Amino acid sequence: MLETKNLSIRFGGHVAVDRVSCAFKPGTLTAIVGPNGAGKTTYFNLISGQLPASEGQVLLDGVDLTRMAAPLRTRRGLGRAFQLTQLFPHLSVLENVRLAVQARRGLGLKMLTVWLQLRELSDEAMALLERVRLADRAGHYAASLPHGDQRKLEVAMLMALQPKVYMFDEPTAGMSVDEVPVILDLIRELKREGRHTILLVEHKMDVVRELADRIVVLHQGQLVADGEPAAVIASDVVQSAYLGKAVASSGVVA
Repeated sequence: MLETKNLSIRFGGHVAVDRVSCAFKPGTLTAIVGPNGAGKTTYFNLISGQLPASEGQVLLDGVDLTRMAAPLRTRRGLGRAFQLTQLFPHLSVLENVRLAVQARRGLGLKMLTVWLQLRELSDEAMALLERVRLADRAGHYAASLPHGDQRKLEVAMLMALQPKVYMFDEPTAGMSVDEVPVILDLIRELKREGRHTILLVEHKMDVVRELADRIVVLHQGQLVADGEPAAVIASDVVQSAYLGKAVASSGVVA
């Protein structure tokens, strides 16, 4: 279980995340929604270690991660995909995923060990590229990929780490209509496996309705609603103040 207790961060006099307490169980997908500036990505940054908390705790399986740096949290089982892709642009698509496989196995830069296991590492990386429909681009530089394929590559790298917790921050942002289904199918597949905790920040309410078991709503850094999707979306306070009229008209969070 992933849990945050009174998690907060202040930037000068501004409280960006304000005492958010929430627990997320394995086998569930929770969508975190709210208007722009509500603190969603900042909350993700606090969980994954990109930002230090001003107060509160982040726990995974009862272990306090609050003072751990982001790489240590990754080794503990937190996996994060960002709004902006985080790739090695001048390495091939295959090499990007193979490095993630090496990192999970703790090989790092042990070049002799890596060389001896190169075929095994490459086979595992290629299997992941097949899952994200990028096997035919394995030899291309990551920088040469269109935006949608870069996002798919980042998901493949995240899957290579085999985290307990998957954190997707607007995974379909900037993708074409044709590219979106591949990412959503991957998230559905991870959800069906039933052993991962999945957190999703997403502005497209049709995606939220389809995938989420639960919706958490943030506003001005505070948790203001938490429950089953239908009940949360239908609530007056969320409709009027946090999701806005755009929910009814276009399916996108205001």
